[in-house]
Amino acid sequence: MWAAAAILGIVAVLWGAEGVAHAGQTDTAGITAPTTAAVDTGDTAWVMMSAALVMLMTLGLAFFYGGLVRRKNMLSVLMQCLMILCLISVQWVVLGYSLSFGPGTGLIGGLKWVFLRGVGQEPNADYAATIPHQVFMMFQMMFAVITPALIIGAFAERMKFSGLCIFMLLWATLVYDPVAHWVWGVGGFMREWGALDFAGGTVVHITAGMTALASALVLGRRRGYPEGISPPHNLPFAVLGAGLLWFGWFGFNAGSALGAGGLAGSAFTVTHVAAAVAGVTWALLDWLKHKKPTTLGVITGAVAGLVAITPASGYVTLVGAIGIGLGAGLIPWVAVTYIKAALGYDDALDAFGVHGIGGMWGAIATGLFATRSVNPAGADGLFYGNPVLLWIQVKVVLITVVFSFTAGFLLLKLVEALMGLRVSEHEERVGLDLTLHREAAYTVID
Repeated sequence: MWAAAAILGIVAVLWGAEGVAHAGQTDTAGITAPTTAAVDTGDTAWVMMSAALVMLMTLGLAFFYGGLVRRKNMLSVLMQCLMILCLISVQWVVLGYSLSFGPGTGLIGGLKWVFLRGVGQEPNADYAATIPHQVFMMFQMMFAVITPALIIGAFAERMKFSGLCIFMLLWATLVYDPVAHWVWGVGGFMREWGALDFAGGTVVHITAGMTALASALVLGRRRGYPEGISPPHNLPFAVLGAGLLWFGWFGFNAGSALGAGGLAGSAFTVTHVAAAVAGVTWALLDWLKHKKPTTLGVITGAVAGLVAITPASGYVTLVGAIGIGLGAGLIPWVAVTYIKAALGYDDALDAFGVHGIGGMWGAIATGLFATRSVNPAGADGLFYGNPVLLWIQVKVVLITVVFSFTAGFLLLKLVEALMGLRVSEHEERVGLDLTLHREAAYTVID
């Protein structure tokens, strides 16, 4: 954990230097001036519940991915998700929240809020005027947690646990936090452009999806891929995980309204409709191609629909949600069914195909379907007479795609050079549950 210690040491030095710079000033602790906004208990309760729902999504993701791998790797996936939940929560408190949302430049937040200094019970009107600043921070923490966990799907069954821990810590600090600031942070350059990302299509899904592709390329194929790879070992677990994801996604999207009102209700509704449309679309496409609809197809399509509606959920009508759902059922299906096979990369659980491609479609579709009639704080898209928003969304997608892939690739190569990333042939053949954790998901009783 040398990287974690180094980052903590740097933060401590910078924090101390900042304290010296503020010495003799009235704001010696770097605390944000109190706002006159009052806390609304209904809004606060809803955002707290939404934060809990988003946390549940990470556990749902663990079962979704765990059910799709081979039985000898089930626990390794659960362990990876649990460790990311713990590790990134600590990183967010120490440094991540300040880098993402703290006062800074157009490229990165500053260090004013490291260790959550000045993040307390009073609202911060720059982000949410009716809920405590600390509640907003916790809600955003759960986004920071699940985003790197999504990447697991690309390299499942073949990454060292030690390498995963170091990579995820570095990736959260150097990829997720900057992009979150660009899009959501006060002064972030994409926010200043007028980019729309209501709940994380760019910040969450494109960053994770593009790094997922990079990890599949850096680690290479699983041994025996594709002929020697068995089908999912427990589809009921995958269905359970998808159900928990769908359930938690209401907090993900409707919670991003940061209040219990009409906008939250609209986001709640379009989230469900887009997921349902995409699930049906994917099932029909499987039915046409393979002559049978599949359970795996329905849940994969539903997740793709949830991914795609995420950036648009606070800006589109039901008609927009249906259009986004149709695209989410079709475009990722083509990527997973044809493009992956044609290019030969081993995106084990289709993290790039679903989250990367789905996130790109959702961000661009926001530029098509967004309307101020749903959210006056947003903007009209192309279909409502404003082609400028579509151009902004396309620029944001292109920049995020290039940055996330390049930075993720370089970080993977760095960790690979320092400590190695891929498990040995023996460990991969026996399974990561036993070789990395000395545990088994299923025991046989004589």
